[in-house]
Amino acid sequence: MSSGASHHRTLWEEGRKPGRLVANAAGLLVLLVVLVDLALHRELTLLFDVCFVLICLSAALAVRPRDFFLIGVFPPLLMAGTFGVLAVVVRGYVADPRDGFLQAVVSGLAHHSGYLVVGYALTLGVLAVRQVALHNSGALRGGRPHIPEQRRAPRSRATR
Repeated sequence: MSSGASHHRTLWEEGRKPGRLVANAAGLLVLLVVLVDLALHRELTLLFDVCFVLICLSAALAVRPRDFFLIGVFPPLLMAGTFGVLAVVVRGYVADPRDGFLQAVVSGLAHHSGYLVVGYALTLGVLAVRQVALHNSGALRGGRPHIPEQRRAPRSRATR
């Protein structure tokens, strides 16, 4: 910062990556975790669930403020998309191989819904905290910190 006052960004103010980049990276990381989990265990395990939550949390911390909405709606879409791809490619890993596409997606979502809720709640919580931190630091108002206006006592008629 060029001014005399130095302001170190907090964890909540750090994220500056474009939303599309963050979403694409999160999708690739989830794909990598799915491939590793299926190679090691032949099913999606706690490894997938924990990594999914961590990826959602990381995305919420990495994204720039103007793309908060994209990442805010991303976790359910990411998990549904993951199970959609698995239902097409290797249906037997997420549901009974005889199940239809939609049933396989619903089955996968149902089995991992607890971690979807945790990942989604953490994402929204982190984005909310970041929004408040950015607002309070002034980063959303051109870099000047917000200083509430002082209430002025009404002037008496004699001073007008």
